[in-house]
Amino acid sequence: MALNSESGNIVLRLGILLYRVRDLLMACQEPIFGEYGITPEQYAVLASIKYLGGPVRISDLARGLERSPNSVSMIVDRMVKVGLVKRVRDRADRRVVYVTATSKGENAFKRATLPGVEFIREILSPLSYEDKRTLTRLLEVVKYKALEYLNPGMDIAEISKNSITNQADLFKRLTQ
Repeated sequence: MALNSESGNIVLRLGILLYRVRDLLMACQEPIFGEYGITPEQYAVLASIKYLGGPVRISDLARGLERSPNSVSMIVDRMVKVGLVKRVRDRADRRVVYVTATSKGENAFKRATLPGVEFIREILSPLSYEDKRTLTRLLEVVKYKALEYLNPGMDIAEISKNSITNQADLFKRLTQ
């Protein structure tokens, strides 16, 4: 499908906006989560451990975060060094390593969650509830298309069903 000037312009604008919004959100979250001694990436790892019910394997964290196991392992390494998580070997199969939050990590996560949610609520405050639902659906369509691009043949329906962003009780589970 050939792009004309107008459709090419909107595609480029959307691409740039997606990158810039992500970068701006991360920049805004740095000082919010930093008050609790964690980064936005570390918060995401702690949230996934909490959501998945830790201890969890790196591969499960990577799947939950939709990142490569190598990049998650590097984040976990840094988190181990500062005492936010620990690695524990499975007693039955020493090759299997689990990651679990320490009390320091759990405390940081618990304290940072409501300020983090409040920040996103404030950023989204110009949108109506229906606009937020529409934006959520549209971003998920884009996310799944990108996942499909990276992983041809991936079962997107299964990924969607298990995605943390599709869970009705997400807020409740992360704020308990």
